[in-house]
Amino acid sequence: MRIEAVRGDITRETVDAIVNAANRSLRGGGGVDGAIHRAAGPELLEACRRLGGCETGDAVATPGFKLPARWVIHAVGPVWHGGDRGEPELLASCYRRSLEVADQLGARSVAFPAISTGAYGFPRELAAQIAVETIRSTPSSVELVRLVAFDEPTYRLYQRLLATSP
Repeated sequence: MRIEAVRGDITRETVDAIVNAANRSLRGGGGVDGAIHRAAGPELLEACRRLGGCETGDAVATPGFKLPARWVIHAVGPVWHGGDRGEPELLASCYRRSLEVADQLGARSVAFPAISTGAYGFPRELAAQIAVETIRSTPSSVELVRLVAFDEPTYRLYQRLLATSP
């Protein structure tokens, strides 16, 4: 598996699947979640309603509708409460489950946002370490994982972590 970091807008990624940093209701929200829902169109919200939600640490998929990506994998990250409520394990589970769902879909390329680092308050550096380590250690038939950073500090952090050998 090749892992690369880019800075940009995940809704414009031309990959098989993009991962949405979703909330448990899957009904859209702010940040990445809101941007994905707006770009995909109202059909995405309807598809999410039919799924009936998703637990923290888990992931489910819908079509991508108007997005360049064929699928959206909705991963529900943890809210940061200081790290003593299983937040690191739940975040790792998001990345693992997203790759498992991608495998089930037959996706060969997947783009991830920095799950839980926005409104959910997960420390950016710890979240990036968990993302890279989990992706590297999860067996998958996905050939390309793209870590999409919305801002320059996150992009530089991914670059630094990816430069270290697995």
